[in-house]
Amino acid sequence: MANGVIIYRTQVLPEWVDYNGHLRDAYYVLVASYAADALMEHLGIDAPYRERTRCTLYTLELHAHYFHEVQQADFLEVAVRILGADEKRIHAGFDVLCARLPEPAASIELMLMHVEQGESVKALAFPAQIARALETLTAATAGATPARRGSRKMELRGR
Repeated sequence: MANGVIIYRTQVLPEWVDYNGHLRDAYYVLVASYAADALMEHLGIDAPYRERTRCTLYTLELHAHYFHEVQQADFLEVAVRILGADEKRIHAGFDVLCARLPEPAASIELMLMHVEQGESVKALAFPAQIARALETLTAATAGATPARRGSRKMELRGR
């Protein structure tokens, strides 16, 4: 569990690869988005829950850090770390792992919010069973080694 709990696995698809033979930058984010779906399932925010409650997770913010090039032949695993959580938000770190690389190919952080969808969208606290599942996953990933870099302010610095 060096990088967290493996939550999603995928083969790099040919249509995800650019003219250089590498995974296009947007597809790292797609892989993280699918991993966020897997996180929802893991926590119990599955299709029956969403249908019954009209609640889901919305992405509020996303930071992507690219470390290594991924190629078409690669198989990827995504490890999740819960970096923080409160009554209605999850700050999750997803490390995109590739067996041929010694460290993560990318690290993608998402700030997710539990919302109820209706005529308007409103943030809601997690119900008790989901809060417990989140606490369990937070504890399970507490000792995970983070990727080289984490979130930071994006800016051009003066010379």
